[in-house]
Amino acid sequence: MSIEAREARQPWILLSPALSAVTMLLFVPLMFIVVYSFWLRSAVGPDTVGFYLDNWQRVLTDDFYRYILLNTLKIAAITTILCAVLGYPAAYFIARARGNKVLMLVLLMLPFWISYIIRTMSWINILGSSGALNSLLMTMGVISEPIRMLYNEGTVILGLVHFLLPFMILNIYVSVDGIDTSLEDAANSLGATRWQAFLQVTLPLSLPGLAAGGLLVFVLGASSYITPLILGGPRDAMFANLVFEAIITQLNWPLGSALSLLLLIVLGSLVLVYNRFLGMSQLTRGLG
Repeated sequence: MSIEAREARQPWILLSPALSAVTMLLFVPLMFIVVYSFWLRSAVGPDTVGFYLDNWQRVLTDDFYRYILLNTLKIAAITTILCAVLGYPAAYFIARARGNKVLMLVLLMLPFWISYIIRTMSWINILGSSGALNSLLMTMGVISEPIRMLYNEGTVILGLVHFLLPFMILNIYVSVDGIDTSLEDAANSLGATRWQAFLQVTLPLSLPGLAAGGLLVFVLGASSYITPLILGGPRDAMFANLVFEAIITQLNWPLGSALSLLLLIVLGSLVLVYNRFLGMSQLTRGLG
């Protein structure tokens, strides 16, 4: 074998363990889900094996599933916008801080050391009828009886922002921290105010990190299951909850497979649109 052939094969040999793991743990299970989506659930006995479009017809034509999907995308979009508005100032402050950035980053990542479920359930102790907020308001005489704050769409969005905000801040921080501060100084020396320098220099250069954080937050928010289950009401279910209901409660694996693939297709299409207009290179830049 020639030297050129060995050099051409070497990257694939080095990547073979990772490619094997991705194939066995991602693509093979995905193929099973694709096959299951065309089966039919039987009232008694095993599922009916074959190629049937009943599940897909039900998923694509039922107004109920369409409403839940659109509502899921709406909640994910609102969560992304709020995370961007709240996360950018925090990321900018950390990136431009003259103190110990490592300590601030450690404090930012502290929530990751606590279970996501525990963090989500903590809002029940804060916003519940006998929670800290209602107790404080009643003690101060602001209200005479507890206010219903839980189990609505607003609480679901609050829980998602609480969960996903660190992801947004970290992505924006990496992008802002990589911008040379001398560019802002040059803009100021040419007569621009600090605000103008930020809008015309820092913000455009940090858009890759903002875009990467936005894509990550949107995808994680749209596929969230725990937050709407704990903090949402019956009318606040998201699409992932329908997948759980179909597979675990109804034991309807074919329908659950079709639902999960529909969500995967929708989110994958959004990633393709992102790649078409911004490019995945922007995403890798934002991720550092």
